[in-house]
Amino acid sequence: MPARLPSWAWVTGLTTGAIAAVVVLAVQADQGAKPTAATTRPSASATADAKPSAEPEEKKPVTVPADSGTGRRIVYSLGQKRVWLVDASDAARRSFAVWPGTVSPDPGTYAIGKRTEATTGSDGVPVEHIMYFAQKSGVFVAFSNAVDGSSPPPADPGVQTGGIRIAKPDGKALWTFGTAGTAVRVVE
Repeated sequence: MPARLPSWAWVTGLTTGAIAAVVVLAVQADQGAKPTAATTRPSASATADAKPSAEPEEKKPVTVPADSGTGRRIVYSLGQKRVWLVDASDAARRSFAVWPGTVSPDPGTYAIGKRTEATTGSDGVPVEHIMYFAQKSGVFVAFSNAVDGSSPPPADPGVQTGGIRIAKPDGKALWTFGTAGTAVRVVE
């Protein structure tokens, strides 16, 4: 009479086979086509009665501000409400619009300090990819994106907030680029 395998051996064998099948499917899915998101958004200054121009507005590249330093860094322009991720060769790898809070950091050079995966913003919105880099008037200034991808409502001018919100795909890119110690150059 043939030897009978114990039930734990069958369960272990089936579990191992199922895990192997899931790994194979995950590898195949990772190698497939991936959706891409647009990296530009309409300008906040667009109006309903805007007249067409000779050149499409979004086709013009947004250059890194000249007074933003050199080397690998994050550049944040207060006036343009825009961030650039600049590599060590001074090439902008990504640029995107932001929604600043009511407290802005002074122009200067800072560094990414504390990084928090997720929390709730001072406006009650769940946020992720929080990267603190400055403090002004007792308010911490940090980049973050809303978990649901929404843009923040206009800030109540009476409430001091230092969150600089960004779109969800940009938040993920900034989180990957801006490790602790990464320079942040704030310009006018």
